[in-house]
Amino acid sequence: MKNIRFILFFILCFIYNFSAFANDKVLNVYNWSNYMPDDVLAQFEKETGIHVNYSTYSGNDMLYAKLKADPNAGYDVIVPSSYFVERMRKQDILQKFDKSQLPNMKYLNKSLMGKPFDPNNDYSVPYFWGSTGIVVNKLYFDPAKITRWSDLWKPEFYNQLLLTDDPHDVFSMALLVLGYPASDSNPKDIYQAYLKLKKLLPNVRLFNTDVAKVNYIDEDSTIGMGYSGDTYQAWKENPHLVYIYPQDGFVVWIDCLAIPKNAPHLKNAYIFINFLMRPDIAAKLGIELGYASPNAEALKFMPPDIRNNPIIYPDAKTLARAQFETEPGNTARLYEKYMEELKVGD
Repeated sequence: MKNIRFILFFILCFIYNFSAFANDKVLNVYNWSNYMPDDVLAQFEKETGIHVNYSTYSGNDMLYAKLKADPNAGYDVIVPSSYFVERMRKQDILQKFDKSQLPNMKYLNKSLMGKPFDPNNDYSVPYFWGSTGIVVNKLYFDPAKITRWSDLWKPEFYNQLLLTDDPHDVFSMALLVLGYPASDSNPKDIYQAYLKLKKLLPNVRLFNTDVAKVNYIDEDSTIGMGYSGDTYQAWKENPHLVYIYPQDGFVVWIDCLAIPKNAPHLKNAYIFINFLMRPDIAAKLGIELGYASPNAEALKFMPPDIRNNPIIYPDAKTLARAQFETEPGNTARLYEKYMEELKVGD
């Protein structure tokens, strides 16, 4: 009988230890749609033996709401934009980095580090950076006549515009037209931007982020708002597309890699983030996705047509018109409220 009990005990211990080991070889990633090539995930799994459970969201608000509602949602790596890093950092949602686990941080471009949303990069590292600008199909409209956000209010664009469904993108456009900061936190200014956007509604055909690239490629949409990387990818398939950096200003953003505070596989999260910062992997990401890499060393692995493409890497003169996204503070809900009213046509 004792032998049987010993054998059963041994079997149970084996099963428990095997299960624990299996769980240790798992990583749960929550990222934007179309923001991680399958072959990069496959390479990570092959090199490390860690299986990636990968799920996506369509905007920062969805990510934030999920983690706010359930701090134990089970995600190990997330990709918030800069201003949401600031919000989540202040609300104690993010895990403070043990930087000794991230030696590949040394390859990151120092000009993109230490920004106000995370002054010491204690909670985030840049994944990609890019801009939000105007996309025009030159078969339908003359790009030379569309140089400012304010041009989109012209009656000739009735029921033509595609805008993202991100409040920060949409309101930054109106705020810049009015001469206010792109991330304004003054409720009066935000209200004026709301009124300005109400006047734009007759020209708006669609608020959507996920379908923008496909719509521009297929010419279901021929003018509107777009992200630099998405536009570059679309342009490769439809060379009639033109990306315009508006003369009245535009927003530059940084999407970041971060770890939620209650990540169940913390060690694997560090391994994954460090893997993505490896120059050869960062170069592969930049080439396949078309966004600007924050990895200075990775640029050496990229072909000239990527490194020198103005859609991805604008020159210094163009960047002088840019404003970095920042957290709008206590007015974030006001942005969201007005955005919902715009989307329902109120």
